[in-house]
Amino acid sequence: MNEPTRFSLRQKVIVQFGGTGLLGRSLVSSLATAGATLVIASRNRASLDELAAAERAAGRSVAVDEVDIGSEPSLHALRDRVLAQHGRVDGIVFNAVSRPMKSYDDDLAAWKSSMETNATGFFSAVRVFGDAMAAKRSGSIVNIASQMGSIGMNPWLYEGTPMTVAPDYFFHKGGMINLTRYLASHYGTKGVRANVVSPGGIFNPEKPQAPAFLERYGKMTMLGRMADAAEIGGAVVFLLSDASTYITGANLPVDGGYTAK
Repeated sequence: MNEPTRFSLRQKVIVQFGGTGLLGRSLVSSLATAGATLVIASRNRASLDELAAAERAAGRSVAVDEVDIGSEPSLHALRDRVLAQHGRVDGIVFNAVSRPMKSYDDDLAAWKSSMETNATGFFSAVRVFGDAMAAKRSGSIVNIASQMGSIGMNPWLYEGTPMTVAPDYFFHKGGMINLTRYLASHYGTKGVRANVVSPGGIFNPEKPQAPAFLERYGKMTMLGRMADAAEIGGAVVFLLSDASTYITGANLPVDGGYTAK
């Protein structure tokens, strides 16, 4: 296999969980452009139909399927539909996230609600599809964490702005990083790799962050700015591709040097 082909996702069936947000939509574009046969799995199928149609109009293979990550039978049904149509799954990208908690002082019900998707749903999804790939002795799991899974909260970034940051996100993303190491060990001899991509802060052109936050955040990175959502997809494509076949259990920061300072 020549080097350009190794970096391609052509002839690979990829399931992406979560595609409605800024990063999720960008990942759909990155994976589809790299040649993947992509299935976007979401609770709200209708919200992704337009995105998938636009990708298909550009000649790319993108479909949307419905799933409730909080229901293991729903995940089993999704797996069975993908296998029935494509015969295999070559990789998954877990980008689904729920953020019901808005502050440290929120009612515990918000914390419990976030656990359903970000902890229990996450584990259930990667187990259902990890086992399916292990049965074929080939596959790649890429989990989308965050630099917040590796560092503490910096209140200086948010001072004087309406922005807040809740504790559950730090808890879940830190747990995702270490569970991915467990998955790498569990599935390694079965031909399935498991890695994490940890993005830094992503600029949102649809709802720009507070100017004071943007200035302070830029000072915390080596590149002096937040990321563009499109800058995250390359790392994900790489970890799904045959160019990374000896990489597993890794946490790849895509954060402009934030966590290296």
